Amino acid sequence: MTTYIVVADAARARIFTRDALDLTEHDSLVHAEGRLHEGDLVTDRRGADVHESVSTSVRSSDEDGAASQHENELFAKKVAQRLYSARVDNSMAKLIMVAPPKFLGLLREKLDNTTHKLVIHTLAKDLSKASLADIQNAVSDLR
Repeated sequence: MTTYIVVADAARARIFTRDALDLTEHDSLVHAEGRLHEGDLVTDRRGADVHESVSTSVRSSDEDGAASQHENELFAKKVAQRLYSARVDNSMAKLIMVAPPKFLGLLREKLDNTTHKLVIHTLAKDLSKASLADIQNAVSDLR
């Protein structure tokens, strides 16, 4: 029985499998837009003319960060689809999800019901840039 472990944030998801106690990284999904600021995602302002005087610029952003939220939801959906595929292929028997609280909530929301039933543990922590050893230590007690 293979346990899948997804370690993600809004810009990167690493997918591991665990047989016995050993973790193996099998896949990595990257979503560069997840690292952008709101003002970089919204492009409704006209560009500056090189002949205009230079002044202090303020990064524009929506009050609620709608563009960032949308990008996070798109990536959570992409990760959920990858997990769905693993379930349908019968390669995943159990699932552990590790992500910062906000992204973990989005990821849970995007999972289909059957895949959601395979979740045995969640860990609200950002380990997306952590070493394999640190991830192994964090999930070693989660069975």
